[in-house]
Amino acid sequence: MERIVSTPRPDYQAKLEAQGLSFHSWDAYWKEDAYYSFTPQQIDVIEAATEELHVMCLEAASYVIRAGRLTELGVPQQHHKLVADSLSKGAFSLYGRFDFSYDGQGDPKLLEYNADTPTSLLESAVCQWFWLEEVFPELDQFNSLHEKLIERWKALPTRGVVHVASIKGNEEDWVCSTYMMDLITQAGREARHIAVEDIGWNDRERAFVDLAGEPIAAMFKLYPWEWMLKEAFAQNLKISKTTFVEPVWKSLLSCKALLPILWELYPGHRNLLAAYRDPHGMPSYARKPVFSREGANTTLVLLALA
Repeated sequence: MERIVSTPRPDYQAKLEAQGLSFHSWDAYWKEDAYYSFTPQQIDVIEAATEELHVMCLEAASYVIRAGRLTELGVPQQHHKLVADSLSKGAFSLYGRFDFSYDGQGDPKLLEYNADTPTSLLESAVCQWFWLEEVFPELDQFNSLHEKLIERWKALPTRGVVHVASIKGNEEDWVCSTYMMDLITQAGREARHIAVEDIGWNDRERAFVDLAGEPIAAMFKLYPWEWMLKEAFAQNLKISKTTFVEPVWKSLLSCKALLPILWELYPGHRNLLAAYRDPHGMPSYARKPVFSREGANTTLVLLALA
């Protein structure tokens, strides 16, 4: 793996905006002054780690349910059966994002798994691809995210309109939602946006509904399950027929409290970092909240050297 300095395209801002990436300049979010080059072998290593870790996370989630440890992962007691049933039935899942620490030499190390509400899709699947096509047309990238998402949406078993929900005023979620609607449409399904705040409940129909009162058959949502399970309407989840994407079992994989359980089940695994619910005598460590995204609210505790 090599970090290579490059020259930004002179008009890249306008091109990104034309592709829908409206927040490219926020905190220097999109940068073209460097890129990373991987060897095919390094890509194979990352792909293999991703596949193995996903299976391990599924096994850890099943263990948590069997062992009655859902409370450790922040699942309210009244929703334990909801989560367990979701996993046992294999409720439809779309995608997730692993965050690794990797230098191209050793093994990728799992930092966290955003399996519930990952964004950064337009950037990864579209904007990056157009950059490569323009700057290095002779090269290729190991990224078929766009095509795989379309194929996965075709496999959604629920019929009817797919509602795409995001919070009002959240620009990043709106961009991701808009791109997701395009993917759903390319998969041959009808997509319709709805704000999370506008989702209603019809007691007679026992269904979540949109502003027109239409029952929501399937909904992709950029709203974390740990928030949803604490809402007043969460009591209706067990009787609703709505298919949620991601399903509620993905909240277990996205929870940072799964990291110490992974270490408990697979101690010393090459793709894991030692993880515990307390410092466990380690002089230096990262303290993570049970729920967060993209490293938010992580505290580094470092041993002071004399």
